[in-house]
Parts: sequence; C-alpha cells; structure tokens
Amino acid sequence: MQNDNFYKQLKDNNKVWVEEQLAEDPQYFEKLAKGQQPPVLWIGCADSRVPANQIVGAKPGEVFVHRNIANMVVHSDMNMLSVLDYAVNALKVKHVIVCGHYGCGGVQAAMKNQSIGLIDNWIRHIKDVYRLNKEELDGLSDEKERFDRFVELNVKEQVFDLAKTSIVQNAWDKDQELHLHGWVYGLDSGIIKDLEVNVSNDSQLDEVYQLNF
Repeated sequence: MQNDNFYKQLKDNNKVWVEEQLAEDPQYFEKLAKGQQPPVLWIGCADSRVPANQIVGAKPGEVFVHRNIANMVVHSDMNMLSVLDYAVNALKVKHVIVCGHYGCGGVQAAMKNQSIGLIDNWIRHIKDVYRLNKEELDGLSDEKERFDRFVELNVKEQVFDLAKTSIVQNAWDKDQELHLHGWVYGLDSGIIKDLEVNVSNDSQLDEVYQLNF
C-alpha cells in the first residue's frame, strides 16, 4: 500500500510542478518543446542520489545526460556511444563531464570478489582500472581512503577513454571545441571535486590511441 501511495504521489507531484513552472513563466513548456542546445554532456552514475541537473543548479535543457553503473565509458557500449555521438555531432556540446561519486556501490563491488550476477561483467571493467593502478591503491592501508581514491582513478580513466573514442577525436580533427572533465560528487557534503583532469586534444593521449582521419 505504501508503494502504491508513493507511485500516486509521483503523478501528483508532476501536476504541482507543472503549475509552479507555468505560474513563473506561462511559455515555459512551449519554449522547451522548440528544441535543446545544451552546452554540456554529463556522464554520471545511475545512483539515485546523484541527479545531474540538481547538483549543479542547471535547468531543463541545459545538461544532456547519460547515466550507468559507476559512470563508465566502455568502448563497446552502443548506448553510451550513441549518446556521445548525438551530443558531440548534433548538439555540438562544448564540455563532456564524467562525474563519479564517493561511496559508489559499483566501485566498491569492484574492490571485492563476491559474484553479484550479470553485473559482474560490467564491474569487470572497473576492476581493470584497479589493475592499472594496483600499486598506488594497495599502498593505501586505510580502506575508506583506498575506496575514495579508487573512485577518483576510475573517473580519470573514463575521461581518457572518452578521448580515445573516434567520436571525440573526429571532433577535434575538425577543430570543434570540446573539453573533457572529471569530477567526483560528495554524497555527504553535496560538494563537487574537480579532479583537474581536463583533456581538449589528442596530444594528451599515448600515440597508439591517436587516430588519423
């Protein structure tokens, strides 16, 4: 019964929200319906506590969003690649932000060996990040400190995986302005930490990843 009430409340909340928006601007939805030109693509975690627009104070139409478990950029993920392609080539976003968060369950699972199910195959990509940074991570004796650092390193790796895609490199080849960033959100503070990993051309990649067009 409680779940039924919550479901009904969602629909009631929508009606209230619509009324509030129209009271502030009678043309609000008419303007939104005309199209979108967001300057930012957000690749974030599917965690329900990390709503992209709200934590950066952005309005509808300002942030194009893709979310998955642990904010991953997997080179064979057609969902992510389709979103990226549309954002870069159709919407012409100028910034792509990979935003992870401390306390991420996907990253935590990758630190352990317990089988969860189908998601094990997704988490394996996160385990690859641990393997690449094993010396640094194993050198941290405090488990929380190691967990937090793993979250940060995972975000950084995803930023560079973005830069390795043909979509991003083709945009750079055309002199399209496109900047990649890595952030981590603090669930217990609400504050975003900029990891200062900013990539805006392929010269920051190893030569083997630089594509010729």
